[in-house]
Amino acid sequence: MPDKRVERNATEEPPTGPPVRLKVPSVPQTDRVVFGVTALLTLAFIVWGAVATDSLESVSTTMLNSTMHNGGWAFVLAASGFVVFSLWLAFSRYGKITLGKEGEQPEFRTISWVAMMFSAGMGIGLMFYGVNEPLTHFATPPPGTGGAGAPAPERMETAMATTLFHWTLYPWAIYAVVGLAIAYSCFRRGRRQTISAVFTPLIGERNANGAFGRVIDILAIFATLFGSAASLGLGALQIGSGVKEVDWSSSVGTPILVTIIAVLTLAFVASAVSGIEKGIQWLSNINMVLAGLLAFFVLIVGPTILMLNLLPTSIGSFIGELPQMAARTDDTAGKGVADWLAGWTVFYWAWWISWTPFVGMFIARISRGRTIRQFVGGVILVPSVVSLVWFAIFGGTAISLERGGAKITDESTAEGQLFAVLREYPIASVTSLLVMILVGIFFVSGADAASIVMGTLSQKGTLEPSRNVVIVWGVLTGAVAAIMLLVGGGGATALNGLKNLTILVAVPFTIVMVGMCIALTRDLRRDRVIIVGERGDEAVETAVIAGHEKYGGDFEIRIGPSEGDSLPPDAGPGHGDYGPGSEDSEDSDDKADAVPHKD
Repeated sequence: MPDKRVERNATEEPPTGPPVRLKVPSVPQTDRVVFGVTALLTLAFIVWGAVATDSLESVSTTMLNSTMHNGGWAFVLAASGFVVFSLWLAFSRYGKITLGKEGEQPEFRTISWVAMMFSAGMGIGLMFYGVNEPLTHFATPPPGTGGAGAPAPERMETAMATTLFHWTLYPWAIYAVVGLAIAYSCFRRGRRQTISAVFTPLIGERNANGAFGRVIDILAIFATLFGSAASLGLGALQIGSGVKEVDWSSSVGTPILVTIIAVLTLAFVASAVSGIEKGIQWLSNINMVLAGLLAFFVLIVGPTILMLNLLPTSIGSFIGELPQMAARTDDTAGKGVADWLAGWTVFYWAWWISWTPFVGMFIARISRGRTIRQFVGGVILVPSVVSLVWFAIFGGTAISLERGGAKITDESTAEGQLFAVLREYPIASVTSLLVMILVGIFFVSGADAASIVMGTLSQKGTLEPSRNVVIVWGVLTGAVAAIMLLVGGGGATALNGLKNLTILVAVPFTIVMVGMCIALTRDLRRDRVIIVGERGDEAVETAVIAGHEKYGGDFEIRIGPSEGDSLPPDAGPGHGDYGPGSEDSEDSDDKADAVPHKD
């Protein structure tokens, strides 16, 4: 990427006067503490899993159970709080602020922007759970609802509402919090593109760049690494299921799964080192087309009218049941709700939070030039609509087949249920192969973004981390997934242990996210656009009062530049190259005067 773009974001600009661009070394500087500590702890984790599998599984399971049952309420409150915070920013006066210089245009076209963040955020998850989750909630409704004895239409509405609750508004609002905080801090304030830099208005630049900030960035790398490794392992399992489905192998054991992991790791590392424009953007665009073709095929050959009816029905059910779903805790929804929450809602909130360092940093990286309102609207609305359509098509089809006696729920694995649905329709071998390709590309497009994010965090926020560092994180991601499969005998046990550890990372990161909300709010209150607007409102109000006192109701307001007053030092850069004394300078206020009205 051009050096100019890196230079204008890497350091904090002076508080007043023309912007000063400090030159950044052409070679990214590795933070040896962040990189070294994280890499060594990751290697230690791999060794632990290889030589003491039972110990790893026991410790992670115990910690997860304690977190879910004793701290589940905190995840429920935090998730709802992040949704409210994101929507408030979008509809407030802060929504007009640009994530960059005033007038700066977005770096990526909207369609590519949407495709990249969707693929990185949850594309592979939709392949896993597009059939499984609606079908599961239909067969076994959540506690406190009508139960398995309720009429089928009622259970279908509950199933779709619960699925949308887990996959639409909430996860993307959670991602938006972190992404927006990083994008504003980096592109508006000129700070490093790290999560620790977001805390500058709270703890100061020295602490943000010191030990406190390094701990935050280390936690972020761990969350990204484990989340990507779990996704890689799950992707390998689903591709392995597809290999059996198309009769390429009668059984899929550890050697085949490890081979799949190795191929996927090689693919996403190659994509990552090729650069964001050449790699992630191309893969994401291709994948959106392929996913669209698969969804369109199922829409045509499946129960089309039922799917179309599910779109408005699901939205209405989601809105109607949202208060109950958002407030559901251990003591409010009847018997069995604690275990259900641990396996579904609280699990999802923790899972999404554990992914925020990666997804948040990535969507921040690709969102330069958009306003806060555009950012929140795009990040929440567009992927939520795509998820709605996806679940209506695949979940609706699965429920319809189940009601018709197809017994899709008899499939032993979540990933196998998608293939079971496709088996009921023509060209099942072709569509099953397409699913395997989609899973592979969804993972590659997400994992190469993750490796770039880990490189950014370990190289002091550089927008273009060095290839060697990106390769190291990519290889470690593949190694973690492979080791966990090996120590689990090729089954799901090891991956469940890895998922447990990934969720546990969300505990400290929930606190970090709350701090990011506070820091972002403090930054926004000091933004030049807000301060200038407030002073303009005050000037007009003062002039109106003065006009009434001097001229009665017969006066007009004239606005012109004032002299002397300037914005506070922490109002922040980001408004282009306005210099003192220029006609468009924002370092001075406008004044408003009341003068007699002239006919």
